This record gives sequence, C-alpha cells and structure tokens, in this order.
Amino acid sequence: MARAVSTSRKTFNTAIAGLLGFVMFFPVLWIVILSFKSEFDAIRSPLAILTSGWTLESYGAVQARSDYFKHFTNSVVISVGSTFLGLLIAVPAAWSMAFVPAKRTRGVLMWMLSTKMLPPVGVLVPIYLIFRDLGILDTNLGLVIVLMLMNLPIIIWMLYTYFREIPGEILEAARMDGASLRDEVLYVLTPMAVPGIASTVLLNIILAWNEAFWTLNLTAARAAPLTAFIASYSSPEGLFYAKLSAASVMAIAPILIMGWFSQKQLVRGLTFGAVK
Repeated sequence: MARAVSTSRKTFNTAIAGLLGFVMFFPVLWIVILSFKSEFDAIRSPLAILTSGWTLESYGAVQARSDYFKHFTNSVVISVGSTFLGLLIAVPAAWSMAFVPAKRTRGVLMWMLSTKMLPPVGVLVPIYLIFRDLGILDTNLGLVIVLMLMNLPIIIWMLYTYFREIPGEILEAARMDGASLRDEVLYVLTPMAVPGIASTVLLNIILAWNEAFWTLNLTAARAAPLTAFIASYSSPEGLFYAKLSAASVMAIAPILIMGWFSQKQLVRGLTFGAVK
C-alpha cells in the first residue's frame, strides 16, 4: 500500500513538473512557430497559425535587412570580454574576502549586492556622458566595461561562496611549502574551484548576452549586439511579428545551444560544496 502511494505521488510530481516545464517553454516554442510563418499568417488566430503553411521567408528577410553575423560577433565579444574582465577583478576580491576576512567584509558584500537593486536608468545619464567624453560610446570596449561593472557583484558573490567551501588548511599547507600569493591563487585555489568558476562564467555570459537596457542606450550601429538586432524589428510602422520572431530565434539560439551542452557543468558548479 505504501509503495503504491509512493508511486502515485512520484507520478503526480512528475506530471506537475512536466506541465510547469511546458508552460515555461511554451513562449519559446510559440516564437519558433511564428518565425516559420508569413507576416499575414503570424497575425491570425492561434488555430490558423498552426494549420497554415511553413516558410523560411522571415529568416531570409531578416538576413537581407540586417548583418546578423556582425551583431552576433558583437554579442560574443561583449559577453565573453565582460566576463573575463570581471573574473580578473573578482577572483582576487573573492579570495581576500573568503580567506582574509576583515571586520566589515560582510557589510561590503551586502553593499555590493545592494547596488544591483539600483534602477539602471538612475545612472544612465552620467554613464552616457562619461562614455561620450572618453570616446567609447557605441564601442565594444564601452559595453564590456559597463556590463562588467553591472555583473561584478554577482561574480564576486558567487566566487566568494565557492571559495568559502574550500578548506583554508590547504592554502596554509601551500604557504608552508613556499607557495607565493600568486602561486596560491593560480595553482592551488583556482584548480580546486574550477566547477564554481565555470558556472560563474556561464551564468555571466548568459546575463551579458541577454542584457538589453545598456546595449540599446549605449550603442547605435557599430557595437550593436543581438539584443539591438531584435529591437530593430519594432518600428513606428508597427510590429513585424514573423520577422521579430525569426530575429529572436536567431538571437537566442546560440545561448540556448551553449546552455544545453554545458548544463552538466552548470549544475555541477551551482551545487559545488553542497555536500561536504
């Protein structure tokens, strides 16, 4: 009897999980379906959309109108560059907070996290003016810097959490063996925290890839990434649903593929240190 109840509960939980997964995935599925429809079919009723013909004309129109590969390259440079630059700053910062904590370390961590609660529009004007005067407006360098600064609190917090799970005695043993501070960070700490660092890198690449506010306000043409590529299909003339869907699929496909193939590493990193 108990086994039957357990099986029923497991089946019920599986069904609920599947339903929730479908509900969360459905908007993406609908965008994919619309991207293979004509503009006329895309504005019809849902039943008519599902029964109408399939076409690649929206993808052809998107590629003919915009240079997709230029936007794609900008997205790669901006997301990877901002993440790499953030790691250069976050690894030493997280190391010092985890292994050489000061009296106000916790307060500093909370202050850094509180900056994520600041509405970006509140600092848009000064950042825009600074970038304009420095000549890095509408450049990949400008976006790399601003996205690194926006995501730096998250990078530091994640690395701090992972580093805290590493026994300090290991680093002390390395010091006793004559390891310098550089050797301690590069050859002892970093290899042990590879799962956590990998998940931090993946998460921040995704955050930078999907960032729209700063990319739309600090770029015009030269450094426009895929988020600007999508926004270009919303115009005063109206929304081009099929083309907008095709542009969206082309923009999210690379990051979805990357997430799919790296999900094992991502889960491993996010659960790093969960069981000692």
